[in-house]
Amino acid sequence: MSYTIDLELYRTKGAKIFTGRDRGREVRIACKIDSVAEQYDKIDIIIPSDLFSINPSFFEELFINVVKKYKEDKFYEKFNFMNKGEYPYEKPLKEAIKRILRENTALD
Repeated sequence: MSYTIDLELYRTKGAKIFTGRDRGREVRIACKIDSVAEQYDKIDIIIPSDLFSINPSFFEELFINVVKKYKEDKFYEKFNFMNKGEYPYEKPLKEAIKRILRENTALD
């Protein structure tokens, strides 16, 4: 079974960016990503078409629990990113994953 999380639904009206840990946490809670990840085999994350930026801290807080649980390889197997525009989200996403796993390792 698969599930879709469309980030467009969590965007502040008129905003062209997703930024900050606080906003990432708000979206994580609102979309229930942690419980959704438990219930579904595959999750599609839709990146809106007209974004200018998504910073690593937003991704870091949005995905913190699922990255800690699944680690990098299994995270990418479970989560599929669908970019409706041309914003290169891959670099901030990889940076966020790196930070999460580095913090997790340091605290273990």
